[in-house]
This record gives sequence, C-alpha cells and structure tokens, in this order.
Amino acid sequence: MTPNELRCELAGSLFQQNKLSFGKAREMAGMTIWAFQQLLASRDIPVHYDVADYEQDMATLEDLDP
Repeated sequence: MTPNELRCELAGSLFQQNKLSFGKAREMAGMTIWAFQQLLASRDIPVHYDVADYEQDMATLEDLDP
C-alpha cells in the first residue's frame, strides 16, 4: 500500500467514524471534493453533512475571501 493509499483509507475510516468532518478528511486524503465523494461511494460510506459542517465550511470560505 502506498502512503497516498494509506492516507485515503485512514481519511475514509475517520470520516465514517465521525472523527473527522468531510472537509478535514478530504484534506487528509489530498483529494478534490468530487474525488473524495467517489472514494466514499465506492466503499459504501454515506456522506453525513450536517449544520455544523455547513457552518464550518462557511467560516472557512469567509476566511478565504480576499
């Protein structure tokens, strides 16, 4: 298993266990949003995106706004 494959497996597992948000797990995996969603789907891991995740994503977008 390559280091990249290991990061993807770990990120998917931590996301599934609700230990990482979608965004943080995606960052750990080093994948785009769409690629990470495909990875989760290929492993039958449902995407759980709640209000807290939304608010965190909005705060991140505000921080990125120049």
